[in-house]
Amino acid sequence: MNKLLNKSLKSFTIYALIVLAASVPAYLYLVDSIWLRELDEHNEIVADRTENELNNLNLSETELNQSIMLWNKIQPGTNLQKTTLEKNRKDSTYTVSRKNPYVTHEDIDRFRGLSRVIEINGQNYLLTLETNVEETEETVVAIAILTFLFFLILVVGFLILNRRLSVKLWQPFRNTLAKLKAFNLNTQSNISFEKSTILEFEELNVALNKLIEHTVSVYKSQKEFTENASHELQTPLAIIKNKLDILLQKEALTDRQYQLIEDINKALTRVSRVNKNLLLLAKIENHQFADSETINLSELTQECIEQLQEHFSNKELSLKTSIEKDCIVTGNRILIEILINNLLLNSIRHNLLKGTVEVKLSKSGFIISNSGRTALEQEQLFKRFKKASDESSGSGLGLAIVEQICKRHHWEIYYDFQKETHTFKISF
Repeated sequence: MNKLLNKSLKSFTIYALIVLAASVPAYLYLVDSIWLRELDEHNEIVADRTENELNNLNLSETELNQSIMLWNKIQPGTNLQKTTLEKNRKDSTYTVSRKNPYVTHEDIDRFRGLSRVIEINGQNYLLTLETNVEETEETVVAIAILTFLFFLILVVGFLILNRRLSVKLWQPFRNTLAKLKAFNLNTQSNISFEKSTILEFEELNVALNKLIEHTVSVYKSQKEFTENASHELQTPLAIIKNKLDILLQKEALTDRQYQLIEDINKALTRVSRVNKNLLLLAKIENHQFADSETINLSELTQECIEQLQEHFSNKELSLKTSIEKDCIVTGNRILIEILINNLLLNSIRHNLLKGTVEVKLSKSGFIISNSGRTALEQEQLFKRFKKASDESSGSGLGLAIVEQICKRHHWEIYYDFQKETHTFKISF
């Protein structure tokens, strides 16, 4: 990812390059225009001087004709001829390209010309002057090269200044960012940001303080609710269940009464399990579990499989395991154990009689597969209270808990169904 100052400097550099490229034809047009205007002034001065000098000589007509003939021979690019045009005729300027006969190269040169009617000894003459135009391209190239050199100096200077200013200018932001990264909601303490002389950073710190204060307040309320709900709900549920157990054991009941109480007991057990799972989800989402413990996932997985061995046997499932030794992860042991148990129970609950379960563990991930007839709905898979079938005895929260635990540990979970096999894969 690019730094903010580098990104803005890159945009400025590209913009400056575009302007520099556009300036080259502008330079060419400007220099050429100035050059032609100066040549026009030069030709006008030469024309005025020629007219004045020839009139001041007071030559006879014969001498004048001889002088003009000599003039035309020895003055390259100049022509003076008698004309019937009026003296007040407007001067004509033009540009012509042709080979220069007085140079050795074969290149075509440009000439700036002036055509003016002058009066000598009372007679009108048409004076034509042509002056070689110096190639403006060479001048423009020189200017462009010099400008580009200064542009490079400017960009290098910006880079150096950017590096030095970046450290000092963004230091308050980095301090704020470091404190935000170190902030732990479990501590329920506000952050004290350093005062900044930069208005935008100070406004950011004020806004963050308000946000953190509100977040801590909401977190405290949610945590108190979770703790109160855990105590206030679980206790009466346990009392009711205990009373029902006593009633079943000591009272003489009819078959109908016994069946009703048994149904109530099952429903109560399910409500208690749902309540525990909802409280667990709330605690996970509120980050009430530490995740800095180093866990040997290989040993933990093996322990979970052994604890559920009876469930595999009851359904006559064939279990295959491929567990790599010493797969170490960092996280919360209780949550990871719940994750493994939920996936194992899910593979048992949604399996076929005498089906298969395969567990694979490596340093890159955890995979559990089980036989089945139909695929689960991808969109509904990890939603709360979504069951694969109405006959399922689960609470509909198992996979939702699994997903939240994966998010808590920054793991990715995937589901796939191929060849009548359900597969859940967790990538560490």
